[in-house]
Amino acid sequence: MTWNEITSLVERAQGGDRAAYGELITRFEPTVYAVALARLRNPAEAQELTQEVFLHGMRKLDQLREPAAFPGWLRQITVRMAINRLTRRGPVQEVESEVLEAAEARTTAPVDELIRGEAAAELYRGLEYLKAMDREALTAFYLRGRTLKQMAREFETPIGTVKRRLHVARNRLKRVLEQLAEGETPTKPKRKKKRPLACV
Repeated sequence: MTWNEITSLVERAQGGDRAAYGELITRFEPTVYAVALARLRNPAEAQELTQEVFLHGMRKLDQLREPAAFPGWLRQITVRMAINRLTRRGPVQEVESEVLEAAEARTTAPVDELIRGEAAAELYRGLEYLKAMDREALTAFYLRGRTLKQMAREFETPIGTVKRRLHVARNRLKRVLEQLAEGETPTKPKRKKKRPLACV
């Protein structure tokens, strides 16, 4: 599907054409699912979130001023809703690598690659605006796959403190990503001497 076709479908959907929005769902469902799965690491939750994203998108479609921006707009909705879900449920479990590979195989078009790349870039960009303590906690748990026990040993702090730090860091990352999605520039923390994770 070309950019012109996507723009045409969005314009028709904004005019009330439900069939056009149905085509957009068919086209972008694998991409939204892949983005959701990469964050939630749970196939059932990713599928549920995918449905929620398209329902939300249908309700808010009239607010999209530039139809050609639909893919990026949909990605932002997915990322934001995934972060909200993670914040509500707390730490996640790792998903089997075969599941992620299967999701990767479902999205091979250039537009999908662009959206996935932008989503990852946005996440890493958001981490740059966090304090070192928050960034280290999120990176250890979500990107390096450390367990709470491993983190407690690594940071030499109680598991309860690790859980609290992850909760605080997730909320801060959520606010940063929301600011970036709105086109705002979050304030970067001033560089300070490293402190133990237990110090809040």
